[in-house]
Amino acid sequence: MALDVCVQELWGEAAPCSAVQSVHTRVFQIRQALSHGPSGRTLEESKRILETCHQGYVLRVEDGALDMHSLDRHLAEFRQAQTRKDDLLASSSLRSALGLWRGQTLMDVQHGPHIQAFVTGLEYLRMTTLEQCIDSELRLGLHHQLLSELSTLVSRHPVQENLHAQYMIALYRSGRTAQSLEAYHRLHKTLTEELGIAPSHRIRKLQMAVLTESAELDVPPPDRMNLSLDLMASR
Repeated sequence: MALDVCVQELWGEAAPCSAVQSVHTRVFQIRQALSHGPSGRTLEESKRILETCHQGYVLRVEDGALDMHSLDRHLAEFRQAQTRKDDLLASSSLRSALGLWRGQTLMDVQHGPHIQAFVTGLEYLRMTTLEQCIDSELRLGLHHQLLSELSTLVSRHPVQENLHAQYMIALYRSGRTAQSLEAYHRLHKTLTEELGIAPSHRIRKLQMAVLTESAELDVPPPDRMNLSLDLMASR
């Protein structure tokens, strides 16, 4: 990371005159921390981990040392499962990926503009991973098992249409047609009252499918598990 980026991340527009020296001091303290403890590293070895480069620093870590490395492997496995049309493997890979989050991303770190952008991207990836996982599990016919999780998710994300669509489908397939329609009406009320917008065409189409008990909402047969429901795929 460039030195000026470090300064901006730590102090923003209010950087003191001593900001550059303060960054150097913090880097020295980090290197000291890396050289202490059971690792047995020397300070020189720590300098090769947190290395000074032209106008900045580079942190060098071994492959597999970070959760991000594990996340990349799980997502690569998911993409292979998609190619093979294997929803069981897709679900397993994505659940393993989701298990790497143990709370809000970097919740104990003060966010400057660059870290905030990174956190926002990771949280978006987390939600996308979760929705893809639930899609796979709905195709596997796991609607009963998903009801509790989806109920919590729609409460936490009251304007997230994808989650509401998945919840409506899980409720309908579990024989809870009235509750599926209630979920739609709650979403409609929240969107209109808080954002001044109506539900999307996709969600309205899903409501009509529930009302008419459309066969589109049934669990796909095993030889078609790779095909997403039209109502979920037209995003």
